[in-house]
Amino acid sequence: MEHMKVRRVVTGHDFQGKARVVDDRDVEPITSGLMPDCAAYRLWGRDERPTLPDDGSPHRAEAYYPPRDGSRFMINTIPPGELVPPTNVDTAAALAELERQMPGAMAAMEPDAPGMHTTDSLDYVLIVSGEVTLELDDGERTVLRAGDVVVQNGTRHAWRNHGTETCMIVGVAIGADRV
Repeated sequence: MEHMKVRRVVTGHDFQGKARVVDDRDVEPITSGLMPDCAAYRLWGRDERPTLPDDGSPHRAEAYYPPRDGSRFMINTIPPGELVPPTNVDTAAALAELERQMPGAMAAMEPDAPGMHTTDSLDYVLIVSGEVTLELDDGERTVLRAGDVVVQNGTRHAWRNHGTETCMIVGVAIGADRV
């Protein structure tokens, strides 16, 4: 499957305080043989609360999900059907590659409930295209379509595409304290 082109434009302030475009480039998708036809685009992130003015240079954002006071901006595409890796995938190598590209993401996944995960974040999610089912505890399911939004308050969940076309989700995750 060919993945879409995603262009990221970043603004910042120059040394005189004037607004400028400081970066303009395509963002390459993260893909894995473990999740055929899925793609994740890490668009921006930071591990600390922002201060302004900002020169627009990248900040530390190592882990895939944000720490307290951190944030992440991402796009995910989910193909229809069950995510079944081909039998010839080297699982250990694919997991190592995912950990390099999306540090900590697989650790949030529940090994005995594929796709289920919980993060310490408040997530704002927009369904851009296609259809996806949000699955919560006890099998509660909500079908979402283009234009729907989800405010994900750190709950255990999974995204499942039971539709007929690839679903695109845009999300902003803001790190939170879990007490």
